[in-house]
Amino acid sequence: MKFIRPFLGCTLIMFVGLCFFVTSAAAQKKDAKERAEAAKTAGDATKVLNELMTIPAKSIPQSLLKKAKAIAVFPGVIKAAFIVGGRGGKGLISRRVKGGWSAPALFKLGGGSVGFQIGGSSTDVVMLFMTDDSLKNLLEDRFEIGGEAAAAAGPVGRTVRATTDAQLQAEILSYSRSKGVFAGVSISGAVISPDNDANQILYSLDATELLTGENKVAFNSIPAETAGFHKAITRHAKTVR
Repeated sequence: MKFIRPFLGCTLIMFVGLCFFVTSAAAQKKDAKERAEAAKTAGDATKVLNELMTIPAKSIPQSLLKKAKAIAVFPGVIKAAFIVGGRGGKGLISRRVKGGWSAPALFKLGGGSVGFQIGGSSTDVVMLFMTDDSLKNLLEDRFEIGGEAAAAAGPVGRTVRATTDAQLQAEILSYSRSKGVFAGVSISGAVISPDNDANQILYSLDATELLTGENKVAFNSIPAETAGFHKAITRHAKTVR
């Protein structure tokens, strides 16, 4: 009997150790997967933004970029994302902070209803959040565009001379690119929600912490996965002086 107890004790220790090892390995695997997905999303979003801004006459007006409180880019959103129950796309949102732009937070884009003006199997979506209130809406677990914040298709070109009243009053301006064609597009009814699993892995912060208050992540400490997107935002949407 006296030999059984030490044996059981050793067995229990080995079992606990094995459970810890398995749990740790699973966590590391999830961490690596989230980082890889974030890097791909950020890389695609950076490419979208750079390509859209190469032709000023067909891009987002600089005057709007300079006034935006936050900018979102969702690359390669599939059409099924805009159908109830469909799988959404992922993207990044960066807000204007003192001296530049914040570390990009990861978000998801999906559909709350049917009827969006988006066609094609894959569409790049860009949004400008023009007011503080529209930025605050992003802090909700589930924010439906057009519900609490007025949204409109954004103007395209060097200037905003042809801007409509709806665009002037909109809190969110939205754009899309499909099959090489870039234009303002209405996405009222689309739903945005934070991807905090990815945000916690990249920054040990959630979307609310990244998009409110003082800048939480120093510009030179932004992780490699999202640093390229941050540089692109900084280059194309310079801080108003």
